[in-house]
Amino acid sequence: MSDKDRLDRLDRDFFVAMHEIDPLTATQLGVEGYDHLLPDPSRAGAEAGAARLAALETRLQAIDTSRLEAPDLVNRGVMAHLLWALRTNLEDGIWAKDASAGTYTSPQSMAFASIPGAPLPGADAVAGYLQRLTALPAFFDAVRARYLEEAAEGWRSTAVGIGQAQRQLEGHLARDVILDPLLVPLMESAVATADDRGRAEQLILGEVRPAMARLLATLSDELLPRARPDDQVGLCHLPGGEEMYSRAVRRHTTTDLGPEEIHHIGLTVLMELEAEWEEVGSRVFGKPLRAEEVRARLREDPALRFQDEGQILAVVTAALARAEAARDSFFPAYRIARCVVQPIDPVEAGNAPMAYYRGPSADGSRPGTHFVLTTEPTTRFTYEYEALAFHESTPGHHLQIASAQTLAHLPIYRRHLDAEVCAYVEGWGLYCERLADEMGLYTSDLNRLGMLSFDALRASRLVVDSGMHHLGWDRQRAVDFMWTSTATTRSNVNNEIDRYIAWPGQAMAYMIGRQEIRRLRGAAEARLGALFDVRGFHGAVLSEGAVPLSVLAQVVDRWIAAQAGGGAEGRPVAAR
Repeated sequence: MSDKDRLDRLDRDFFVAMHEIDPLTATQLGVEGYDHLLPDPSRAGAEAGAARLAALETRLQAIDTSRLEAPDLVNRGVMAHLLWALRTNLEDGIWAKDASAGTYTSPQSMAFASIPGAPLPGADAVAGYLQRLTALPAFFDAVRARYLEEAAEGWRSTAVGIGQAQRQLEGHLARDVILDPLLVPLMESAVATADDRGRAEQLILGEVRPAMARLLATLSDELLPRARPDDQVGLCHLPGGEEMYSRAVRRHTTTDLGPEEIHHIGLTVLMELEAEWEEVGSRVFGKPLRAEEVRARLREDPALRFQDEGQILAVVTAALARAEAARDSFFPAYRIARCVVQPIDPVEAGNAPMAYYRGPSADGSRPGTHFVLTTEPTTRFTYEYEALAFHESTPGHHLQIASAQTLAHLPIYRRHLDAEVCAYVEGWGLYCERLADEMGLYTSDLNRLGMLSFDALRASRLVVDSGMHHLGWDRQRAVDFMWTSTATTRSNVNNEIDRYIAWPGQAMAYMIGRQEIRRLRGAAEARLGALFDVRGFHGAVLSEGAVPLSVLAQVVDRWIAAQAGGGAEGRPVAAR
């Protein structure tokens, strides 16, 4: 068997392993075949998953790279990072040491977010959905046991994270069962029978909710009394936390940058933004203003708040429509699934970011979805939501993730990557907030200030994440720093900081990824001059799906060399 054949077989085995270990993420990403399964959150389950990935790493290391062509070298580079990242994530188990309600960081939140999104096109899918519901009580009990096991060994969860999880579970338990997100998909399904719906309702009331109540009681009665206070929210306050944080930073940024270096990058970017704040802000308000005065005016003017949910949805829907209309001038002509806009479930709103994206299903039955926070609209600023839409939908996450699903030359596991290669995915989303200005998509200078506020938000993330988890900052210091550095709402700042507490290192991915994409574009423009074509550059960046930043540099360097030499790449970009 050739080394390429060994790599191809490893591709297939890795695809199965990663989604059997984490089938909830498979459902979120629209990967077929795993919607009946749940992950094993126990320590034994994590150890078994880590051992399975380690065996795949051993097989990958045995492949002779000198015998691989460029596309296979890309694939090997992606897999090497993913295997290491997924294995160390299981080994560290930070989620179990810091209870929370973060969508990607707490198992119960992943269940609430993922299970209702499973497509139900036929009777087999409905049967798989019911199989998952049947296993859900044991899943919640295993989460509860894991929290207790970690706490017994000295890992005390934060009080703020426990509070999030309490409110989340209380909200779900208080719902009328007819409105329960776990039941609604069956109520709306054209193929589910009355018996299916009745069985699901019995499961939810008789088994699932009692298990949720047991989890809530454990959080309230056993974890909260010994929780870490707000002046000890960082991993650095826990045994082995510094090493775990360094690994988390490497996983999310896909670089070897250390927390100290990233901290200073954030401070530098914030300093560089000050002149732009003053330039655009002075135009908007009609007189010279300092940067801090611009931010204060934006926060304090009640006319810059939404009045109702409908206004929020109208802004992001219109932004998506403008971006779709302009897309082909800046990108190859992709044929991809459509994107829709939906409000975030009100029960999840207290722990949710301003927005998030869920990719389309592989079979096309579920569109890509930009979920947007619409609760308490009078606390939300009108100028932020255009930039948010361009990040989450087109030309951001939707275009990148949906186009990756169409790349037939990629191994199947690489067509469905998301948070596993966070610096690329989130770096692309942040790059697109600025690209949208280049595309003429912002409707006013006021909305460009929203773009600047989000730039500052992502730069300040580098500072506060490393500040809390590496330098030992307390929660309030992080809140105050982000508040003075941006023009976003106080509630959004609090949500952001609490998210970084529960998900160390992830917040760094955005700005680190954006900076690298901009560096690569600058290098291409400098080398190619008049030969530079922005559509071709974007096609090259998207041509291999989500990849670690070091691999992306190799992909773009090959594209630059091909253009400079007057040739074509060995494989066309993702246009269809």
